[in-house]
Amino acid sequence: MQIEMLVPLFTAAVQSGTPILYATVGEIITERSGVLNLGVEGMMLMGAMCAFLTSLTTGCPWLAFLVGGLAAALFSCLHGVVCLWFQGNQVVSGLALTILGAGLANFLGTPFVGMSAPGFTPFDVPLLSDIPAIGPILFRHDALIYVSYFVPVVIWVMLKRTRFGLALDAAGENPSAAKAVGLNVNRLRWAGITIGGFLVGLGGAYLSLAYTHLWTNNLTGGRGWIAVALVIFAFWRPGRAVLGAYLFGSVMAFQLRLQASGTNLPSSLLLMLPYALTIIVLLLSSVRGKLNAAPGALGVNVEPEA
Repeated sequence: MQIEMLVPLFTAAVQSGTPILYATVGEIITERSGVLNLGVEGMMLMGAMCAFLTSLTTGCPWLAFLVGGLAAALFSCLHGVVCLWFQGNQVVSGLALTILGAGLANFLGTPFVGMSAPGFTPFDVPLLSDIPAIGPILFRHDALIYVSYFVPVVIWVMLKRTRFGLALDAAGENPSAAKAVGLNVNRLRWAGITIGGFLVGLGGAYLSLAYTHLWTNNLTGGRGWIAVALVIFAFWRPGRAVLGAYLFGSVMAFQLRLQASGTNLPSSLLLMLPYALTIIVLLLSSVRGKLNAAPGALGVNVEPEA
């Protein structure tokens, strides 16, 4: 395949993978604090809905982007209330969050289906966009994609080079040891839930502000579930999340191009490609024992401290 044919595919892969990248990095932070949140799909939808409505009413895409993140962060606090205050089952709470978020976003968004709102448009980065092959793939996008390039780096530095990040890891790996050295485990887990929820919301906001510029029900199309699976694929590491997000983005872009080319393959078969890859990734991770890379206390509740 010639490079001229690959460049548009890889360019679309970056676009398709960006919301997954935001959501995956957000879920990594939450899980590394020891909290399993399966409500990513619902949180992304709430972020997308609130961002769209904010942009529609104010005409300010950057404000809408931040509102989308904040909306998902506040929505994720419901998970914190159930799991950290009332010691509820984290799996059940996360699933309820997805159902609630999807239903609420679709209920609020139905009057706006098909409507467009001000958003972000692509622009070239001077000099970098002229680099052969790499330039068109990485540096001819909208501002939210450029922001996403820095997110995994910032989160990696936070987790590995700051006291807060190390404490967050301790809360997820060994809560008893963290308590023994004076750390407030539940407070750290609250931080993991809200910071992670904010990033997940940014992923949802990207969909309505940059990827589509309009609202349609079920806008995320299962990307939240892909992000949950990608956390395992990335072995709970932000750097590996970049590779996984763009890999899944390339599969999505590929199936869209196959449909546009008029292939004889059934459209339903093409649409299932990203999710089939998700299952394969989980199976390979399990066979290779990579599930053992999960935080030691992931999904284990800790009694609230006085």
